[in-house]
This record gives sequence, structure tokens and C-alpha cells, in this order.
Amino acid sequence: MPSRGTLPEEGEHVVATVRSIRNFGAFVTLDEYGNRDAFIHLSEVATGWVKYIRDYIREGQKIVARVIHIDPEKNQVDLSLKRINDHQRREKLQSWKNEQRAEKLMGLVAKALKIEMEAAYQEFGERLVEKYGSLFKAFEIAAADPKALQRDGFRGAWVSAFQRIAHENITPPRVSVTGILEVSSHAPDGVEHVRAALQEAERVDPKAIVVQYVGAPRYRVVVEGTQYRQAEELLKKSSEAALSKIKALGGKGSFTHL
Repeated sequence: MPSRGTLPEEGEHVVATVRSIRNFGAFVTLDEYGNRDAFIHLSEVATGWVKYIRDYIREGQKIVARVIHIDPEKNQVDLSLKRINDHQRREKLQSWKNEQRAEKLMGLVAKALKIEMEAAYQEFGERLVEKYGSLFKAFEIAAADPKALQRDGFRGAWVSAFQRIAHENITPPRVSVTGILEVSSHAPDGVEHVRAALQEAERVDPKAIVVQYVGAPRYRVVVEGTQYRQAEELLKKSSEAALSKIKALGGKGSFTHL
């Protein structure tokens, strides 16, 4: 995949490979920026006093760091390991791995179209990144919804090839949407009426919808699926079915989307 711009931005999280270690710090290369050199001073390796830098990093190690200073005139990039937490580190590393995988999938698309990778990026790769934020996200969306690219205005012979590769290689991410149903009935058999209304909510799609007890008269409706739009529609239909049922039985209800 083409490298990003020549320099990262201050505050950005980057993936780097440790090239060499000295007593005063570590020299690394930036994986996402054409293996450009960067430096981590000893004071930025970890909080507190660092006696042996190799207790924290080693040559050849893949690390995630924060960009803390850039000097364009000297072509110098300074990084910090201690100014990034574990969650940020895991999130960035996973994102980087995803893009590495997306690059390989892009190669399969280019091969199917019998064009060079560079040509594939120029024809549609760059537009996909601009639209969806990352190439991997574009593959995820195409895998979850075969018509998503067309709805978003993409046209060309490459679309079907891209969708096929996505479908064959990507497991669509699961999405979850939630709302709160409030249903009640003062009838002698009101408990049964409430139960019937909740069953009506789940009946819309028993595999995707779960109704959970919160505390009468409140019940949580959870819908899971691979497409956010579809999950939202199921949540709406489920709540409407429950409210229609409870009102038909003489009770009352309301729904709040969370």
C-alpha cells in the first residue's frame, strides 16, 4: 500500500520498528512512512528511571509510539513510548495489522482485474480510503453489505471483484443497538399482557433480538447483526410490535433509543 505523507503529525500514534539501541535512546524506522528514521530519547521510554533500556525494548521489535516533536528542516521525528497507554497501543497495532491485511486483499483484487497494484490504488483505492477512512473498513463494509459500494456511488468493473474478495476473506464485524421498552398494564392479567408484548418484540427476529429485564416496567431490547442499518430497522420494528401489542391489550408503553 502506498506510504502516507513524508512526515507524521505531532500527537499521532505510529507503528515503528526498533533499528538500534544506545544508552541515550533508540533509533527506529516508521513502518507507515516509508521506513523513515525516528528517535526515542531515554527519558521517553518509560515513566520513572530507566536503568537498562533493553528491559523495555529490543532491536527488531515492533512498537507503537506517540509523535511528540517534528523538525521538518532537520527531517527529524521524535517519539515517546511512555505517553501512550495500553488501550491506545492495542488499538493502533490492530489498525495497522488490519491495513496490512487490506493491502494483501487489494493485491488479490488487482490480480483479478489483471492490473498493477499502483493502478488499482489510483483507480479506486484512494477514493475508498477517502470515503470510508481506511481500506480495511471498505473491505468490511463490502463484506457486510454487497450493495453498499453501489449505494455510495462507486461504479466500474472493479466493484464486483472488490466485493467478491471482501466476501471471501472478511468476516463482517458485529454491531449492536439497544433501546429501553417501558410497558405496563393494570388489568387483572396485566403480567400476561406485558409478557405477550415482550414476546411480540422478540418474534420480529428471534435470532437477532433479545429482551432483557431491567426493572418493571423497563426492559432492554438488544439487537445484534452485521449491518448497522439493518439492526436499527429491526430495533424499530421490534419496539413498534411490542407497543402495538400492549396498547391493543389495554396497557401502555413507550420506547427510548439508547
